[in-house]
Parts: sequence; structure tokens; C-alpha cells
Amino acid sequence: MTKQLVVIFWSVLFGEVIGYIGSALESMTYNPGEIGLVAAIFALVTVNGISLITNHSMPIKGSENK
Repeated sequence: MTKQLVVIFWSVLFGEVIGYIGSALESMTYNPGEIGLVAAIFALVTVNGISLITNHSMPIKGSENK
């Protein structure tokens, strides 16, 4: 659970910075709620997907899944 909270915190922080810079460069309106939500969801899906793939690629020694 702590891993998920850290991912959410940093993804929202970096998403807000990138969103602010991107909106200024593209002359678009800055919507912090939408940017934070999209960044958090994308980061959670990415981190959990990578974790799921790597857990299955190297099974624990002595387990039946080899």
C-alpha cells in the first residue's frame, strides 16, 4: 500500500509540472485536477503492470512454476 501512495504522490507532482509547462508552451488552459488524475492513473497502471510482469518472469527458487 505504501508503494502505491508513493507512486501516486510523485506522479501527481511530476504530472502537474509537466502539464503546467506543456500548457504554457501550447497556449492551452491549465486544469490541475484533470492533469493530476490522469497522471496518477497512468502511473499506477504502468507500475503495477511492470510489477506483475517481472514477478512472473523470475519465479521464486523452489517453487513449482519454473
